[in-house]
Amino acid sequence: MANFPDSENPNILTLAIMEMCRVRKGEEFRPEDVVKWLFPESWEYFVEDVHAAMDDLQKKGKIEVLENGEPVCSEGFANADLRIRSKS
Repeated sequence: MANFPDSENPNILTLAIMEMCRVRKGEEFRPEDVVKWLFPESWEYFVEDVHAAMDDLQKKGKIEVLENGEPVCSEGFANADLRIRSKS
C-alpha cells in the first residue's frame, strides 16, 4: 500500500497536494493551484477545504507552508499568499 498521510481514509485534496508535491519536485505552489487542477470550473468552493488539508499535512510534517519564502504555521493564514513545498 502507498505511504499516504492517512492511509486508512485519504482525502482527495490531501492526495492531490501530495501528488502535486511529487510532480513539482521541490518547487513551491499555491494551495489554490491544487483545487484549480481538480475543479477548474468551481475551484473557489474548495479553497477552505484545501487549506484544511494543507494544515493537516503540515502538522504531520509532510509539507512546508511558506509565506514570502519563509516557513510559517498555516493556521490563521487563510487570506495570506501561502505556498506549499514538499519536505522530502
